[in-house]
Amino acid sequence: MKIQQTNIAQQYQAIRQKSEEICLPLETEDYVIQPMPDVSPPKWHLGHTTWFFETFILKPFKVGYEEFNPEYNFVFNSYYETVGKRVLRTDRGNLSRPSVTDIYAYRRYVDWAMDKLLQETEGRSKILQLVILGLNHEQQHQELLVTDIKYILGHNPLFPAYNKTHVQQSEPADKAGEMMTIEEGVYQVGYTGEGFHWDNEKGVHKVYLNKFEISRQLVTNGEYMEFIQDGGYTDFKYWHAEGWDWVKANQIKAPLYWYLKEDCWINYTLNGLEEIKNDNAVYHISYFEAYAFANWKGMRLPTEFEWEVAAANLDWGSRWEWTESAYLPYPSYQKAEGALGEYNGKFMVNQHVLRGASEATPQGHSRTTYRNFFQTGARWQFTGIRLAK
Repeated sequence: MKIQQTNIAQQYQAIRQKSEEICLPLETEDYVIQPMPDVSPPKWHLGHTTWFFETFILKPFKVGYEEFNPEYNFVFNSYYETVGKRVLRTDRGNLSRPSVTDIYAYRRYVDWAMDKLLQETEGRSKILQLVILGLNHEQQHQELLVTDIKYILGHNPLFPAYNKTHVQQSEPADKAGEMMTIEEGVYQVGYTGEGFHWDNEKGVHKVYLNKFEISRQLVTNGEYMEFIQDGGYTDFKYWHAEGWDWVKANQIKAPLYWYLKEDCWINYTLNGLEEIKNDNAVYHISYFEAYAFANWKGMRLPTEFEWEVAAANLDWGSRWEWTESAYLPYPSYQKAEGALGEYNGKFMVNQHVLRGASEATPQGHSRTTYRNFFQTGARWQFTGIRLAK
């Protein structure tokens, strides 16, 4: 859903409901698990997105609003130094309380207050801007819910399925190995529309690009299998030094969720354990692995600017695609004042940009200027590979 100012109350209800629908297949015990620091328990996501509306909209704008529970600011604040102290990210899985029941009651309480606020007119322009921001924020957490739930269930020794009707996207066989050429020139990048966008997309500017070629399709499981079978994980020459250290320290031998069982590769999907489908786009790949694979192929990863310029002619959206670009501010980038200024700017160090979207991205939440970013060793997101040369 692409969020607009018209019918904002209905859009608010639909997006808030979608978060809960994502959690419907879960058992109560699933809501609390945190297998690693990057993964937050599902109940924390439900509470945090609710806290966002309460903290940044209801408390400052709803006359007479009373917090559901003042202690929730400590529990559900994520990283906003401006807002106060918070539970350490690594300790979110220790929160047996508030209960799942409490958090759903919290959502009902805040949603009722938000519905009343959206019927008022005073200060409506500022409120609508913040609501749209909050809904886009919740959509980001919907994607995190899917990927975090997959990690939680995928590290359960029983490998339970989340959704046995989930369909993975296959790459078109008729485009296998096909490259598209982009001529050298000066191109404009950055967001130019009137709709919602994050501050890290602002700063429209021109970039010079040398002539390059970029693959029309993503790297598939079958292609990545060849890399494994050719000793890709045992030959240091394909890797950055830090990537090679990462491989050795973590004993990495394949993408996340891949297992070799009786000489047959299987992987954990949202459907549960399945044989690997060679035509599906490979995913759960770190930047280290993406770089090594590209090096093995005698190619490279595209820069984020090459990707954006080529995107209109690419089939994208099933995997977040690693680029060869460090996550840095655009020219004239300025952080917003206050707590919301902490949203992107302070993370512009030691991260790489990913472009596109994934099958976990909510509909209408993607665009060609969207700049996702993660640390180089991250694999739990739906991250894949597109080659360039």
